[in-house]
Amino acid sequence: MVALSPSIFKAYDIRGVIGRSLDAAVAHQIGQAFGRAVLAKGERSVVIGRDGRLSGPELASALAAGLQAAGVDVIDLGVVATPMVYYGTKVLGASSGIMVTGSHNPPDYNGFKMVLAGEAIHGSTITALYDSIVAHDGSSAASPGSYATHDIGAAYLARIIGDVKLARPIKIAVDCGNGVAGAFAGDLFRGMGCEVIELFCEVDGHFPNHHPDPAHPENLQDLIACLRQTDAEIGIAFDGDGDRLGVVTKDGQIIYPDRQMMLFAADVLTRHPGAQILYDVKCTRHLAPYIASHGGVPLMWKTGHSLVKAKLKETGAPLGGEMSGHIFFSDRWYGFDDGLYAGARLLELLTRVADPSALLNALPQSDSTPELHLELPEGENVALIEQLRSDAFPGHQRIITIDGLRVEYADGFGLARSSNTTPVVVMRFEAETPAALARIQAEFKRAISTARPDATLPF
Repeated sequence: MVALSPSIFKAYDIRGVIGRSLDAAVAHQIGQAFGRAVLAKGERSVVIGRDGRLSGPELASALAAGLQAAGVDVIDLGVVATPMVYYGTKVLGASSGIMVTGSHNPPDYNGFKMVLAGEAIHGSTITALYDSIVAHDGSSAASPGSYATHDIGAAYLARIIGDVKLARPIKIAVDCGNGVAGAFAGDLFRGMGCEVIELFCEVDGHFPNHHPDPAHPENLQDLIACLRQTDAEIGIAFDGDGDRLGVVTKDGQIIYPDRQMMLFAADVLTRHPGAQILYDVKCTRHLAPYIASHGGVPLMWKTGHSLVKAKLKETGAPLGGEMSGHIFFSDRWYGFDDGLYAGARLLELLTRVADPSALLNALPQSDSTPELHLELPEGENVALIEQLRSDAFPGHQRIITIDGLRVEYADGFGLARSSNTTPVVVMRFEAETPAALARIQAEFKRAISTARPDATLPF
């Protein structure tokens, strides 16, 4: 039996390694604690679901038992994508939900993404669950909650197919990386009128082909090859639990989410002129002027799907997105991150033109790096960012500090922020030329090396 560890209670979710920091007993405790939090909000029911991981059935069963022990009724959706649990909290009369998922992590990971009384919880609300477990005397409610199963798949697919309309038929390639989105993506896109080539859409918790994370180019190579070898017009990919979207053009270009956001923003702003459009600090510097040129108000925000979701609700913005691939539509949808729905909305726009790849490739871009990680001892990532903020870039006119520090130059930007989930400083750089990119990276290298001479920089 695994001992309960505060280390699994992360900034946006709960996540651990099976048999090392997470097992059925821990899942039961989390279920009970979450159930007590649900009751404290005046709620009575919780929607649950799980992805295709091998540990999912055992964890979901223990989670349900814990919720019931707290006196909460459970509605179990079975094997679903994470956005389908979110959808369930909108339509099943229960506004709280837990998805058992390891997202894009390796096969031996699993965890829980949670919605409490309509709010995507993060930060102190998650750590409060740990405190609740520690303080609890182990007793159960006098009257246990009920348990029922519900198949939400048909209603979820029908809701999207009823909302999103293609302008013409299109042949697409879809790579699900053996994640749970594979159980639904083919049916969704065929239902919309697409011809679909399916890659790795068999749900398999071993992930035998490649890692289910479209944020990394190496995981998109099979999709790129498929587009090259077939007459499919566009390629889309999903992460392990279906809440993030990846996009590849016919000529093998990866359209990262900050550029996808340009297309989505231009469309959404035709219905919401003057609206705010949210995006996180990792996104391209071309996104803000693109939003503004289409009549919107760009609003940069902190990284983290729960944080963006909360800000979207607070501002009433019709659209938000993160560089990681979480896209949030309040326009025509419910404001939660949903890779399958975002893929549908993308195809709606792409079928309005004769050459979808040309439309996507024409979106503004610069030379840029992927996410770069500087690994440090626990806690030192936060200390380094504080030091960089205070004295690393003296006299610089444009430093954004809403999440780490993003230093803006006339010809690019450099970003360093502390990860909220691991002891890592996350960096990203963008510039108009390779020379400018090298110059900006050199400035950050100087600043970091001055603060931490022993740091092993990833660039």
